[in-house]
Amino acid sequence: MAKGPSYRVPFRRRRERKTDYRSRRALVLSKLPRLVARRTLKHIIVQIVKAEATGDRVVVSAQSRELAKTYGWQGSCGNVPAAYLTGFLCGFRAVAHGTKKAVLDMGLQYPSRGGRVFAALKGVLDAGVAVPHSENMLPHENRISGKHIADYAGQLSSNPEAYQKKFSKNLSRGLRPEQLSEHFSSVKEKIRSSFEKKGEEGK
Repeated sequence: MAKGPSYRVPFRRRRERKTDYRSRRALVLSKLPRLVARRTLKHIIVQIVKAEATGDRVVVSAQSRELAKTYGWQGSCGNVPAAYLTGFLCGFRAVAHGTKKAVLDMGLQYPSRGGRVFAALKGVLDAGVAVPHSENMLPHENRISGKHIADYAGQLSSNPEAYQKKFSKNLSRGLRPEQLSEHFSSVKEKIRSSFEKKGEEGK
């Protein structure tokens, strides 16, 4: 670690690679709620967070595990299609709560073009929340729907042993990976219709 009379020890959360305080300051000064998208090896978490004097307050939240529990998702909860659907779900919840604008908060994550964070952002955008972004950072529709996975599964199907090994978890859930795009569209429609139904009931 650097030493010297002019050296200032970084804040603990910066040392732990949890918070970029310079970026956070700019986000807070925007006075917009923050769209916080975080990923683990197996799951995606998307939240709308508002900074208050007493600390951050989570306005709405969605986790990819909800896709399986509530909407019948049978694919992986940590891939690009799941990230999009989680963002889509969070976006509808945000709109229902009255939040229609936000700013993306990536924390210390590296901005990987077409990655899971930007797939979640695309889901939030499609749900009706306005978030400043660059279009070329968003994943292609084929990646969002999982078509690239379905195509790869089709190529691998000629090798049953490799196919079974690669897609064993999907198969154990009852989903053939070649059908992922259709399954994605079905779950997306379930999310959309569930909120449209709530809107009609509230009239």
